[in-house]
Amino acid sequence: MADSTPKFINRFLAEVFGTFVLVFSVIGAALFATRLADGGMYAGAGVVGVALALGLGVLIAAYTVGGISGGHFNPAVTLGLAVAGKFAWKDVIGYIVAQVIGGLIGSSILFGIAANSPFLAYFQKGGFASNGYADSSTDGFGIVAAIIIETVATAILVFVIQGATDKLNPAGFAPIAIGFALVVLNIVAVPVSGAGFNPARSLATAVYGGEHALSQLWVFIVFPIVGGIIAGLLYKPLFGRKNA
Repeated sequence: MADSTPKFINRFLAEVFGTFVLVFSVIGAALFATRLADGGMYAGAGVVGVALALGLGVLIAAYTVGGISGGHFNPAVTLGLAVAGKFAWKDVIGYIVAQVIGGLIGSSILFGIAANSPFLAYFQKGGFASNGYADSSTDGFGIVAAIIIETVATAILVFVIQGATDKLNPAGFAPIAIGFALVVLNIVAVPVSGAGFNPARSLATAVYGGEHALSQLWVFIVFPIVGGIIAGLLYKPLFGRKNA
């Protein structure tokens, strides 16, 4: 019987595509469909709209190419699953490179759209939907709050991914659980840190968000990875799963 395992180049391209869809969806919504009305109240898509854009974008991408690459679309997920023994370490760097490329393609296309509008300077002044804390947080949350939310939310996400793909659970429904988890986590985290949970997403926007966004980027690279690794280490011992 012929080997049906996708070639690495196909898995690589699937991760590029999926991360592109993720970034294009959530950052496009954050930039173009959300605004602050008088009095600071959200209008347009708002927090819930952005959260839905992320969750549905990931769900769509996962059903499109998840069967090819596993549908990580996030370096923290890739590292968390590798630590859990559910992903080969030899493919980790390749997946992370693919995710970074996909994210940058997404933000670059959005930058090109924004550049053909009167709002580019406004978007860049606001950090181009980059993650941030203190003066870059929507509600002024500090660095400790950003560290906690990014670590905890990413850990929850990687727990959900491991649980949803556990062989004890019905096959085929994992993208729905993961997508809705991202919706919930985004609603909680957008006012705190802009809701990163994904170093590829955070890097993709920071490169267009200016020096201040880049200076805070390390938080949104380091602590999602910490959260992903924590979940990767704890899922099996906590829930008694040896070969989940």
